[in-house]
Amino acid sequence: MALPQTFIFIGRSGSGKGTQAELLIRRFTDRGEPVFYAETGKQIRQFLATDSYSAQLAKAVSSAGNRQPDFLADYMWTDLLLNQFKGSEHLIFDGTPRSLLQAEILDTAMIFYQRELVYVIALHISHTCATDRLTKRARHDDDETGIKKRLAWYDQDVAPALDYYRTNSRYCLVEIDGDRPIEVVHADILAHCDQK
Repeated sequence: MALPQTFIFIGRSGSGKGTQAELLIRRFTDRGEPVFYAETGKQIRQFLATDSYSAQLAKAVSSAGNRQPDFLADYMWTDLLLNQFKGSEHLIFDGTPRSLLQAEILDTAMIFYQRELVYVIALHISHTCATDRLTKRARHDDDETGIKKRLAWYDQDVAPALDYYRTNSRYCLVEIDGDRPIEVVHADILAHCDQK
């Protein structure tokens, strides 16, 4: 097996991060290579389904259409890594970082786990395309107000994280036009990142 690779998927809500991560996972598993998938959004949704005091506070944040605090999102993926990561797998992050602070904290994990070259896949899509995809997805928080807030978070909070990756030599920032068909986007990602 080739050396394990690390990928961080970043993009607006509706950009296809999860879809592209799943296609990449399938490519690795079809070759018999293990993958560790840290999907922060899924972890947060599972957490919100519990009845703890912290979950109740997080539900209120979600109901107000606000972004969860950095510490909560960071806990979701750090807990997974600390308790389940074996170290030999390809490592794929989906849904983190969502801020500059989260990018800096994730960087400390990449150093700790000696992941020397990390691909940051930035899926760029227009507001129009994102709104259309989210409306069709129709999750409970995919109403017009919720969609507008999530798209605004990206511009305000995630953009500084992308700038961080642009200036950090330990990362390879790959900027992809995510408005195109799924297969075309996937092929573009492979062209930039694939190792035989």
